[in-house]
Amino acid sequence: MPQAVTHFLIPAILTALFRGYYLSKKSKRTFPLHYILIAGLAGLLPDLDIAIFYILSFSGYTIETLHRTFTHNIFFPLGFLLIGFIVIGTRNKELGKHKLKLSTIFFIIAFGITTHLILDATLAGTIQPFYPINTTTLSLNLLDNLPQQFQDTIIPVIDAVLLVFWMIYIEVKHKISDYI
Repeated sequence: MPQAVTHFLIPAILTALFRGYYLSKKSKRTFPLHYILIAGLAGLLPDLDIAIFYILSFSGYTIETLHRTFTHNIFFPLGFLLIGFIVIGTRNKELGKHKLKLSTIFFIIAFGITTHLILDATLAGTIQPFYPINTTTLSLNLLDNLPQQFQDTIIPVIDAVLLVFWMIYIEVKHKISDYI
């Protein structure tokens, strides 16, 4: 299964690429870099069920009964998407000095969660996209198609490659070394 670094970096990188290459210069002012951080953090949200497991394990729950259930289905990101549309229909407040739009925050959270689900369903393991209504599982398990000698090391390699790519991107695009 993809680890936390991958779950954070994939939505953060995709959001940064969207901001950097799709939006015009004027639009970038209305799409602050803070949204990229929110996307990365949202990519970790579905694994909150692991923290819930630690709490409920004293009551006899196992990781298998909790992980990839309630937070690993399409209803989880759809809930945030729905809240985003509701906020647009009401007062779409701007938050903080960077004027982050509340609706955009909810849309980005939905995007981050969705990338998490896609990563889990395609790379390793299964998800139940319609849980608890239906327990049908979805999985491609692409990593299982690799030769056995690579299966144990590929996840850390993916994490390392993504992290190096991210650091190079930040240096080239935003001159992070100016802040060190």
